[in-house]
Amino acid sequence: MATTHQMPPDASETGPLERHVVAVAAVVVLGAVMTVLDSTIVSVAIETLGRDFGSPMPTIQWVMTGYMLALAAVIPVTGWAAARFGGKQVWLFSLALFVGASALCATAWSTESLIVFRVLQGLGGGMVMPVGMTLVAQAAGPQRMGRAMSIVGIPMMLGPVMGPVVGGLVVSNVSWRWMFVLNIPLGLLAFWLSSRVIERKPSMRTERLDVLGLSVLTPGVVSFVYGLSVLAERGGLDEVTAWAAVAAGAALIAVFVRHALRVDKPLLDLRLFANRTFTLAVAIQVLLGAVLIGSMLLLPLYYQVVRGESASTTGLLLVPQGVGAALAMAVTGRLADRGKGRVSVLAGLSLIVAGLAAYTASTAGTSYVVMSAALLVIGIGTGCVMAPVMATAYAKLDRAAMPGATATLNVTQRIGGAIGTAFFAAVLQHQLSQARAVGTDLVEATADAFGSTFWWPLALAALAIVPAGFLPRSPRLASGEGR
Repeated sequence: MATTHQMPPDASETGPLERHVVAVAAVVVLGAVMTVLDSTIVSVAIETLGRDFGSPMPTIQWVMTGYMLALAAVIPVTGWAAARFGGKQVWLFSLALFVGASALCATAWSTESLIVFRVLQGLGGGMVMPVGMTLVAQAAGPQRMGRAMSIVGIPMMLGPVMGPVVGGLVVSNVSWRWMFVLNIPLGLLAFWLSSRVIERKPSMRTERLDVLGLSVLTPGVVSFVYGLSVLAERGGLDEVTAWAAVAAGAALIAVFVRHALRVDKPLLDLRLFANRTFTLAVAIQVLLGAVLIGSMLLLPLYYQVVRGESASTTGLLLVPQGVGAALAMAVTGRLADRGKGRVSVLAGLSLIVAGLAAYTASTAGTSYVVMSAALLVIGIGTGCVMAPVMATAYAKLDRAAMPGATATLNVTQRIGGAIGTAFFAAVLQHQLSQARAVGTDLVEATADAFGSTFWWPLALAALAIVPAGFLPRSPRLASGEGR
């Protein structure tokens, strides 16, 4: 253990990633990009699906909602599964489930069948990202974590942005079924490559499942995310059923927290929060999840409602954000490995704040050049934050703790994203109601409503600067943090 932290700087900080680490990261990216893409690709096809199946919008919306809930439901168990059966085995199983469910989705004959198949697809997809991150983290080790995480972070950034673009092109030119058919060759390729390049590690056959924790946490997360999703879709604060689901979910999560602190092998190891650096990284992840996932509700709506753009054009207008993130991540991972993670995170959060500031001041006629430049700045800022924060979260953990840490990071980020999305939707609905009541220029009033709403993700991004300021200058200097 000690030798890991005493390697010469040139070997760990400036040397290239080993071929096997790059290979593992590459196949994880190939597998993960499909699942992240599918989170948003269907959004532009909802109207088409409703028309083809003759289903009303509240029903067909479950094609998206069911997938997202399945993603959330399966994440808590991935840490245990990876430890119990081995990361490679769980990874291959999750890929097979996702590809098989994608094939079923392509053959769906009714709304009900498509929803069921999408839930199966979500169960596979929900395991792909956290297990993939664990595989990369274990292959890279703490000294090269920043660069490895910068590779894995690419699908997290590009997937949600490219989803509407790909979905729009598919729906406009061929059948919606091709949105799912595309996953089959990519998934099979990822499965074949994974079986060859990912090393099989010994599994912990004695690892017992925390059945009580699973029975409490999984429905808690699902109920919480479902309630917030309903609030986000309907944009109101008077949805009694949705608030009841949120309250029930929060209560179940609280019960799990109490349970997890009393047993030796909980489903999620909350004792990781005794590590100050891990706690700070999770706090940033939650706030950043709220900002980025919540903004993916606001940004497309701004272009469609205020600027009157189509879904496919809107997707293209959002591309600069993904491009900026990918460009930044190519650099910031190395900075994190050189002990400059805190500087990168602080700079990135400042850029996100600056980019969102442009949207707070946007009007119905603001130049698209200005808007695209602002998105590029947001993307660059995001790329400066993601890899260093993930690298910092893993910096002082041994490899056995990484599956549980990855599950915790994914669960908390997803909850943060659900909270941000629901809150921003409620604020936007309130602002739009006020805009309609004004009775003057409705277009400009609507633009002002969006501008006022964008202040909230800006405020959360600024708030994330506080925990970022307490990150260690170098993750390797944080050795006493469990105390």
